[in-house]
Amino acid sequence: MKMIADKENIRIDQYLTEKLDISRSKVQRLIEEEKILVNGNTTTSNYKVHLDDEIEVLSDLDFSMNIEKEDIPIDILYEDDYLLVVNKESGMVVHPAAGNFSHTLVNALLYKFDMSGMDKTRPGIVHRIDKDTSGVMVVAKDEKTLELLSEMIKKKEVERIYVALVDGIIMHDTGDIDAPIGRDPNNRQKMMV
Repeated sequence: MKMIADKENIRIDQYLTEKLDISRSKVQRLIEEEKILVNGNTTTSNYKVHLDDEIEVLSDLDFSMNIEKEDIPIDILYEDDYLLVVNKESGMVVHPAAGNFSHTLVNALLYKFDMSGMDKTRPGIVHRIDKDTSGVMVVAKDEKTLELLSEMIKKKEVERIYVALVDGIIMHDTGDIDAPIGRDPNNRQKMMV
């Protein structure tokens, strides 16, 4: 699909969200996958569109995945018209992906709430927690809230506090642990230092 930009000085992810009527996160994913070209070149999400830019989308925009609603209990700590705060238990995957298409938080959310009109693979998911980690998560109930909360997290306007249970004798009252966590190169489903 090709189009000629009819606006300028707007981020390309915002522009395409309006034009294609898909979520900003989907547009950003397409940009990361180099499936969006501007004037024949790959681009970044923060590129500012110029009048008459030729924008090409190298995708059929079919993001469908059949995710079933499942009656799975979830611990809701807070709820209003815009968002939920849930206590995700250890062992629960947040959203469906390769190897985990059922028994996820998203399957439970779809059963309990109307999340139509949202991203079908990650509806309302603002951030995630690893499968084996328990903790509090914020879930948006509509696209606008999702976008606002995502932007707040990106700008570090949301404070996260982590608590760890440690076994043994710690010789210091305070300290820093500098051991970045990343995907295990031998097993993509595991994380490691």
